[in-house]
Amino acid sequence: MPKETSLIDLVFPGETNHHGTLFGGAALAYMDKLAYIVAARYALTDFVTASCDQIDFAAPAHLGEIVEVTGRVVRTGRRSLTVETDLEAETLRTGQRRLCSRGRFHLVTADPAALVPPLPAQEPADGTDSPPPPLRMVELVFPDQCSHRHVLFGGYAQAVMGKAAFVAATRFCGKTVVMAASRGMDFIAPVHVGEIMEVTASVGDVGTSSMVVDVVATGENLQTGERWPAARGSYTMVAIDDDSGRPCPARGEGGKRQS
Repeated sequence: MPKETSLIDLVFPGETNHHGTLFGGAALAYMDKLAYIVAARYALTDFVTASCDQIDFAAPAHLGEIVEVTGRVVRTGRRSLTVETDLEAETLRTGQRRLCSRGRFHLVTADPAALVPPLPAQEPADGTDSPPPPLRMVELVFPDQCSHRHVLFGGYAQAVMGKAAFVAATRFCGKTVVMAASRGMDFIAPVHVGEIMEVTASVGDVGTSSMVVDVVATGENLQTGERWPAARGSYTMVAIDDDSGRPCPARGEGGKRQS
């Protein structure tokens, strides 16, 4: 089980108020959804949210920014656990990040017979610097994203993978990017309602203004921990100049490889 799980999304107009900032309720929904994923991944059983501590909104997330919610288990009981979540906003062009909110969610197992394993001993840091990992994000599959067979629609999987490619390319070059082409998509195995799709995106070949982003989707059953390759695709993303709308160098000033 990963020590930390991340949910990454973009702030769209439907989630913002008239000030152009993310609704507090939408932020809470992100945090609660991630808390459930973290809890189910940890104990391999179903959970319901029992309560949460006071949540303060320290800073707003603005329209068009990236929001990244990270979570980790910080306390366990016999049938309950506590997940601490951080919601950070990231400015696309500069990569500047700020903590918007932090909260603790208390969840209880939905199965009376299930027991929550104790927290493992914390491993000491090795003190060495490691290269930044590829972009990794999770999505919980809901019924309205699936067919009548309760299988995730291919179009929705493509939308999530394309979003991951956009975020990875933007973080790499620190500029506005657009998708120029989908270079191919293979659907390997289905993902069902109640399972999660973990998407990993990494920048590969870089041209003058273009970047090839390879994206892999992995299905995961939250009740068993079983994981399987679900889909893979490759996207060509192009950096563009905000003023002219024309392609501009993907490397150079403002570039910052993080994925």
